[in-house]
Amino acid sequence: MHFVIGILGLVIVFALSFVISNDRKQIRYSPIILMLVLQFLLGFILLRTTVGTTIVSGLAGVFDALLSFAGSGVDFVFGGIANKGSFPFFLNVLMPIVFISAIIGILRYIKILPLFMKGVGLALSKINGMGKLESYNGIASAILGQSEVFISIKKELSTLSEQRLTTMSISAMSTVSMSIVGSYMALIQPRYVITALVLNLFGGFIIASIINPYQLEADELVIEEDKDQTFFQMLGEYILDGFHVAITVAAMLIGFVALIAMINFIFSKITGLTFQEILGYVFAPLAFITGIPWSEAVDAGSLMATKLVTNEFVAMTELAKGGWDFSARTTAIISVFLVSFANFSSIGIISGAMKGLNEEKGNLVAKHGLKILLSASLVSFLSAIITGLIF
Repeated sequence: MHFVIGILGLVIVFALSFVISNDRKQIRYSPIILMLVLQFLLGFILLRTTVGTTIVSGLAGVFDALLSFAGSGVDFVFGGIANKGSFPFFLNVLMPIVFISAIIGILRYIKILPLFMKGVGLALSKINGMGKLESYNGIASAILGQSEVFISIKKELSTLSEQRLTTMSISAMSTVSMSIVGSYMALIQPRYVITALVLNLFGGFIIASIINPYQLEADELVIEEDKDQTFFQMLGEYILDGFHVAITVAAMLIGFVALIAMINFIFSKITGLTFQEILGYVFAPLAFITGIPWSEAVDAGSLMATKLVTNEFVAMTELAKGGWDFSARTTAIISVFLVSFANFSSIGIISGAMKGLNEEKGNLVAKHGLKILLSASLVSFLSAIITGLIF
């Protein structure tokens, strides 16, 4: 039965994308079909094969090692603060972002990361039928993050059309930053994080190709080089950037979790149901079309809605607390859905980052903010539905 529901979910996602498309006549279906096939193929490899298990185990092992190294620095600074046997979220989940950010900085400094991003971007452009810059932006967003990626193309911003900016913003919001992937893995299973990264990469191109199709007049890939710095200047900058991200996430979590607790209390007193329970009923049909059984759809819908109105960390933390009576398949679907930046606050993050580089382009992104969020949310649903069909 879940196969029928999953296929219906795919039809709904593509139909909605088609309905809100800017120009249906410009849609090129061959690259979309190819990328959809690749999603199913790669998802199957990662979730259902020994090869996929080996790949995921290897990548998870790398992040486990990085997190253990980060733990050495955290213990040196914060040792003794946490009670023995406790799991302080800020220290164990957020502080390792500082170290992983430093690793990303080193890989960029020695030119390995830019070469990788350009190479993969050029290869993706042969598959997705999009421009080289859009393809680079897709892979770079998954490594650098939804705001930082635009710094690397700031020389090109002034020449980009409104449509290209929209597509690139959809890609950026559909993915997550590599610097916080390790933190996600501390909350949900690594194989779901890695699967989501792969599915969302192609999903972002698929949904953007339907909702925002266009023909390119010019297709050049010019990437802004990092400013001339010594190694230790760069290292200090990336370490501070990582700390800023960790503190920002912590502040967002404190504010959002406290706000949700207050709203839940108010709604519970007035209606007898918490705000999250009400959202669960509203989102239950959406959870259902991803292939989640109706008996679990309300709770799953609550987590999906929490991610949309707050952010993915809040929802992942709720999922990691346990107490949910979810099947393994439902857990996989929800976990993949949660791994993206598709939430309301991301509209401000992307448009704000763009305005800092080019105010005119930042205003254009803000103008299409809700459509970009809807598109990125459809990417999350597409990835979740494919996971449900494969698992």
